[in-house]
Amino acid sequence: MNIDPQQSGLALRGIRVLDFTWIHAGPSATRILSDQGAEVIKVESNNALSVVGGPASATARGLGQRHNWNAGKLSISLNMKTPQGIDIAKRLVAVSDVVAENFSGRVMPSWGLDYESIRPINPSIIMLSMSGFGRTGPWKDRVSYGQTLQAWSGFTQLTGFPNTDPSGPASAYSDAVGGMAGAQAVLLALMHRARTGRGQWLDVSQFESLSSLLETLMLDMSVNGKAAASTRNGNRLPHGGGAPHAAYHCLGEDRWVAITVFTDEEWRAFVDAMGNPQWAEDQRFATSDARERNADELDSLVESWTIQNTAEDVMGVLQTAGVAAGVVQTGADLSRDPQLKERGFFRRVEDHRGEYRTIESAPYQLSRTPGSVTRGAPEFAADMTYVLRELLGMSDEEVEECAIAGAFD
Repeated sequence: MNIDPQQSGLALRGIRVLDFTWIHAGPSATRILSDQGAEVIKVESNNALSVVGGPASATARGLGQRHNWNAGKLSISLNMKTPQGIDIAKRLVAVSDVVAENFSGRVMPSWGLDYESIRPINPSIIMLSMSGFGRTGPWKDRVSYGQTLQAWSGFTQLTGFPNTDPSGPASAYSDAVGGMAGAQAVLLALMHRARTGRGQWLDVSQFESLSSLLETLMLDMSVNGKAAASTRNGNRLPHGGGAPHAAYHCLGEDRWVAITVFTDEEWRAFVDAMGNPQWAEDQRFATSDARERNADELDSLVESWTIQNTAEDVMGVLQTAGVAAGVVQTGADLSRDPQLKERGFFRRVEDHRGEYRTIESAPYQLSRTPGSVTRGAPEFAADMTYVLRELLGMSDEEVEECAIAGAFD
């Protein structure tokens, strides 16, 4: 393995990942590993759907996904419908630490690459299998995408305002959550292998990953049954959410600020920051419980102040007073956010064409092994020479025979 000097201090330097993943959840999991120095070899195909960032995609969405989720990886092309393509994949298993896939349950067994089949090839191998519902249970063969998983998990039911239809998160939130769960599982398995020398199979369910984030919903249901507060509450929390606790319209077109006040001390600071309006002395708002009971009236009065000011000014005044407040930021706001800029969250990296792409970096900073994306996504099949000749030691004749047989898609 060729080690980039820039990666010499990374936590996963020396770990090799054979990456069969596609769409969002799987590639985002292996991208996390790549950011920490793992050599991720992405197995790609010309048959990949352009809508998920395959090599044939010329759309902005396809390019964006490919560059963001596959940054820092290597790329090879294999036709897994050929015996030669499968043989090369198995040879790569032998020299890898992790195999990652997020296909339906029948795909890897059909190639002879399920966990039980690859263990004899590499007894210490760690295999990450990511799916909508996991590889066991009555729903193991059901198909899913982000929006359907969010509905199954309960997020869609809870997202929205009272007396409105369920809406759910706008993006495939479950894919991002599943990706983080997948990367976490790999890291735990690597720690276990370092201690025992033994690999294992990681069965990650996106459904379970997302359902684990539902805070007190299941506890509420188990205790209160039909009386549980499993309804849409808008910006308010169902259990002691405080008040004001909402997003408020500010000066300008579609500009908003989120404000959260829980304690009486925070309320007094909030009132002072507003300039002590007379309505704040009303007995309806004298205590935290009273403010919650009269939250609708309170929201209207708070918005009568915020609408006169920009969202940034409201946030600044309240944060100075020690009150939690934040601008409801758009994509344009995020791109110039000073906090994200200072911490280097968005990085400009060069792609295979020499063009610079802005992509996300790791959302954490390690003092000794900082880790970060170092380059853009690879050109389709850009690393065939390194993988076939240097890594696997294939001769020119062997590579030529595989090419004639259609092994390189």
